[in-house]
Amino acid sequence: MSELQLRRRILGIDLGRVRIGVAVSDELGLLAHPLETIPAGNDAARRIAELVREKNAERVVIGLPRHMNGSVGEGAADALAFAKKLQTILPCDVMMWDERLTTMAANRALRDSGRKARNSRQILDQVAAQMILQGYLDSGQAAQISPAS
Repeated sequence: MSELQLRRRILGIDLGRVRIGVAVSDELGLLAHPLETIPAGNDAARRIAELVREKNAERVVIGLPRHMNGSVGEGAADALAFAKKLQTILPCDVMMWDERLTTMAANRALRDSGRKARNSRQILDQVAAQMILQGYLDSGQAAQISPAS
């Protein structure tokens, strides 16, 4: 039996105007887990940089809002600008990932688990980030990351 290869973690980001949801992968790169909700604002990039260091992340995946027809959504300019800002301060790759329907799916998942929307705003952003990251992990692209030397 072959030994499973551990790798550095990946962070997933659901960027919002008020809050930013963050998720993290396991060391096998198989599962995404909700991590934290960060207030959107000037300190958000700094906090994400701290999380990259704390979790030893080698990639950050940011949700890119798109319309159902695939065109770029209104929040896409904000997401792209935030990604560019992060790329200048992080020691790892930053990439965009299609986030169509993740917030709706996160809302549905929380509702199905019995949580009230009013009491779930903080966790909603984390679950949306988890869904963005899980989609990325499931795509197989995470496997293309080379192990740290």
